Amino acid sequence: MRHNPFDIVDKFEKTVADYCGSRYAVSTDSCTSAIFLCCKFLNVKEVTIPAKTYISPALSIIHAGGDVILDTTKEWKGIYQLEPYPIFDAAKRFTSKMYIDNSLMCLSFHIKKHLKLGKGGMILTDNIKARDWFRKASYEGRSRKKSIYEDNINFAGWNMYMTPQIASNGLALMQGYPENVPDLQNNYRDLTTFKVFKKCKIKK
Repeated sequence: MRHNPFDIVDKFEKTVADYCGSRYAVSTDSCTSAIFLCCKFLNVKEVTIPAKTYISPALSIIHAGGDVILDTTKEWKGIYQLEPYPIFDAAKRFTSKMYIDNSLMCLSFHIKKHLKLGKGGMILTDNIKARDWFRKASYEGRSRKKSIYEDNINFAGWNMYMTPQIASNGLALMQGYPENVPDLQNNYRDLTTFKVFKKCKIKK
């Protein structure tokens, strides 16, 4: 019987889902990709985010076809919502039972985040249709269970999947990972100061 290298990815996803309290989890190559895929899945239009956040969430919204509104009044800790959509940037939080019901929560496993895999991300969800779409969309429209010679690829996905090697490292680091972990601090530059976002609407 042929070994499927994505078995270890499936196991890492289940481990993270169980830890965070979601029904499902889908790994990606970064939190940036996770946010992009969530925005594509929900076909976002206007999205409001804090002005003081990392640049990639705003860029992900734009690349997904949405318009960004930068809220200069928004203070946040650990997570924030991409309003009005049920998408949460949770790159600064990774603790037990953190999942918010009926949401899409995007995690980061960057070297500067809690679970230090070098690079990687995850989408937490309780929606099986979303899970199945994310799995295919992040893997070039392919199925994890079939070789490219067997698969009938019916839509154009992206190369945003987590490799089995990184997932294996994630499983190792999850062994003994604590239950209650404080949020990381926010120290981001105001996005309204970047030329690339000069055309974005600003909420004051």
